[in-house]
Amino acid sequence: MPLTANRAIRPARRTEGIKYAIRDVIALAEQVAATGREMLYLNIGDPNIFDFAPPAHVLEATFKAMRDNHNGYAPSSGVPEAREAVRREAERKGIRSIQHVYITSGCSEAIDLALSALADAGDNVLTPSPGYPLYTAVLSKLGVENRPYFLDESAGWTPDVEDIAARIDAKTKAIVLINPNNPTGAMYPREALERIIDLTLRNNLVILADEIYDKLVFDGQTHTSLASLSDEARVITFNGLSKAYVVPGFRVGWGIISGPTADVADFCEAIRKMERARLSANHPEQYAIKPALEGPQDHRHEMVQRLQRRRDITTCALNSIPGISCVKPGGAFYAFPRIDLGVPDATFVQRVLRETGVVLVHGSGFGQRPGTEHFRVVFLPPEEALKRAFEHIASVAAALRK
Repeated sequence: MPLTANRAIRPARRTEGIKYAIRDVIALAEQVAATGREMLYLNIGDPNIFDFAPPAHVLEATFKAMRDNHNGYAPSSGVPEAREAVRREAERKGIRSIQHVYITSGCSEAIDLALSALADAGDNVLTPSPGYPLYTAVLSKLGVENRPYFLDESAGWTPDVEDIAARIDAKTKAIVLINPNNPTGAMYPREALERIIDLTLRNNLVILADEIYDKLVFDGQTHTSLASLSDEARVITFNGLSKAYVVPGFRVGWGIISGPTADVADFCEAIRKMERARLSANHPEQYAIKPALEGPQDHRHEMVQRLQRRRDITTCALNSIPGISCVKPGGAFYAFPRIDLGVPDATFVQRVLRETGVVLVHGSGFGQRPGTEHFRVVFLPPEEALKRAFEHIASVAAALRK
């Protein structure tokens, strides 16, 4: 049999639409770092690479699990004590009608399993714009249409409920809510959540409620878990240890399916099938869930105080730069400033990186309303590093205004 001239493997078409702006910017950053320039990374939401560390009791629980040889496969849905701790935490937040709890390799896997079990090719899912690019990547992989809806910057990045309603059709399966939001840091008001619940009940939709930053909120606010507002809504609530407990490398997350039993029973079984097919999530790390959720929370209170100071430095500095404006975030550790400097967001971010070593992410990587330009800032770095970064950003903005 003759050999063909071209033996290159053609990748699957489903990969063509997969983009992940948060890490895609690293290739250029590596080139700049190779020149010897000081780098200031404001692109990755990883608290561990800055001056945050996990609480000792969370680490000790994991070490003990390893010493006790919980190093084989875990139950497919998760270790019972971990699942029960997640359930109790959800009930403390007011979530009722809990039908299934599943532990996953990070919140990302919980999201992937939920979307894979929910939507077929040709369906569509409504996602926030701006929003976390994992959702668009997973939907692209599944061949499901990503249908963005806008957050209203003039209203503190609150979901535009009228825009959501206008985008629902017979093929819509779900609405994604990220609260607190990544990349804007917005905290959604209860009234907006209630209106969205009403939309889903009238249109027979599921809500994917991403609440991974629910414990990192500022100014004395209290986070409202969406599923706590209705026993009738079909909700999958996502959360995990990565952010508030400073262990993103543990890859410990979960999904909580709530709603009327008859409405979600088949979906829960579909999730269980997928859990069994992938065997299990990380095993010893699951023994950190109960002590994290039910043990001392001192580190978290101190973390919020430090982040709030860095949030204030960030918004003050950015709003003092002509051509840049920034809505004050209510939670998480991100800000999503707007630029009006006569250049596209990607051009601005690349220029800042090449000329100053400050690594940002262009707003179009998260979605934004047409005619606007933004970038995302991670305000995890220490205060002095943030101040230097904002001085560099101001210098580039000043050059562009000339």
